[in-house]
Amino acid sequence: VQLQASGGGLVQAGGSLRLSCAASGRTFDAVMGWFRQAPGKEREFVAAITWNGGNTHYADSVKGRFTISRDNAKNTVYLQLNSLKPEDTAVYFCAKSRYSLIYTELNAYDYWGQGTQVTVSS
Repeated sequence: VQLQASGGGLVQAGGSLRLSCAASGRTFDAVMGWFRQAPGKEREFVAAITWNGGNTHYADSVKGRFTISRDNAKNTVYLQLNSLKPEDTAVYFCAKSRYSLIYTELNAYDYWGQGTQVTVSS
């Protein structure tokens, strides 16, 4: 499995971005997640979605502002980022889970993309 994240960029506070994670290999039946890592901080869970999109889970810090979705026909997972804040600045990573249930721990995910930078200016 290979994951390629894209869509990051520089945006003003209050703006929006849509991140994409294109996968090669078998991911259509896997939980997929997004994580982020800000400078000097540990990587943290952002959002995850089950294989059919029927269940999603978000970190409290992004709930109501970010939306995760997936298109299994395109083997792609998306993260819509709205109402962005400077504290959302980080490298965003997509990842494939080992499990069919959603977990927020990093070690539940066995494949990772290379990350895409999101910078929110105030």
